[in-house]
Amino acid sequence: MFIWALFAGLTAVAVVIVLAPLVRGRRGAAATEDGDLAVYRDQLSELDRDREAGLVPEAEAEAARAEISRRLLRAARRGEPGEAAAGSNRLARVVAVLAVVVIPVFSVGGYLMIGRPDLPDAPLARRLAGAEGQSIEALVARVEAHLAANPEDARGWEVVAPVYMRLGRMDDAAKAWTTAIRIAGPSERRNIGLGEALVAAGDGAIGPEAQAAFRGALAAEPKAVLPRMYLAAALSQEGKKDEAVAAWKALVASGTDADPWMGVAREELAKAEAVAAGKAVTPLATPEAATPPGPTAAEVQAAGQMSAADRSKMIGDMVARLDERLKSSGGTIEEWERLVRAYRVMGRTAEADDAIARARTALAADPAATARLDALAAQK
Repeated sequence: MFIWALFAGLTAVAVVIVLAPLVRGRRGAAATEDGDLAVYRDQLSELDRDREAGLVPEAEAEAARAEISRRLLRAARRGEPGEAAAGSNRLARVVAVLAVVVIPVFSVGGYLMIGRPDLPDAPLARRLAGAEGQSIEALVARVEAHLAANPEDARGWEVVAPVYMRLGRMDDAAKAWTTAIRIAGPSERRNIGLGEALVAAGDGAIGPEAQAAFRGALAAEPKAVLPRMYLAAALSQEGKKDEAVAAWKALVASGTDADPWMGVAREELAKAEAVAAGKAVTPLATPEAATPPGPTAAEVQAAGQMSAADRSKMIGDMVARLDERLKSSGGTIEEWERLVRAYRVMGRTAEADDAIARARTALAADPAATARLDALAAQK
């Protein structure tokens, strides 16, 4: 309703602007005519006084009276409501009616015919997602051109950063999130985005910069789960076994069985405890929390000594094994979610979308799992 009241107010202002000169013109003309008549009458009275006082000869007084009388008569005739004046008044009334009635009617009617009052605003993210017939590269180029002209548009950097992730441009994604944080300040979403981009750029290694980003997310939202999971995993990567166990225990203790991340947290806790005890990592016994076998303690230690390329290959092999197992024997919703997220982190969006489609088929009889897959699909 506010927008319609605003439109009505703007229309009223426009009407007043149109009518004001007409009103001022008529009133100004009337005031001028009345003033001229008063002046000429005063001149006649003064002339009579001068003649009676002998200041003006009779002949000159008569000539002056005749001239003033002619001027007085012309002024009086201009003020008569003759045919021309009546026509002028009719024209003014027609113009006023057009301004007051026709213009608003045509304006509102035209907007209702060709406008879209029901259409919400279209921010940059929605325009980017809804554009049809263009490649993702072309859309990214448009956003980059926009950002080149508007480098302080934090929202624009937030929009393009996840797209860079999907295209495998991890360094560009990290730069975009860094710029958004510089302009708009840290937040849970921005810092997590930066941290995940840095992890992906580092082939899964959670380095100091990524850890700082996740700590910034926790500073913005102390109850955030994802940053705590990354920081706990970072402790495992650094070989801080006891600290990793403590971090995973604290995370598990903070949630409930209903939390969708609880299965993953419990598995990671079991892995951390096994690594701390020097034992081989085995999946949890409960079917609900069953997860694919993870690396052994020796593999975890060896991964820390690998080059970035070798570590990336090892991660790719693990994801491929998980995918093959899910294809052959199926699995839980947690396993499917892990596979989809792994593909996304690796920038393999087509495989992630295919995994979601296969999971929908495999878990079609589980409404809760289907809802989680819907939420996962909406996050890309």
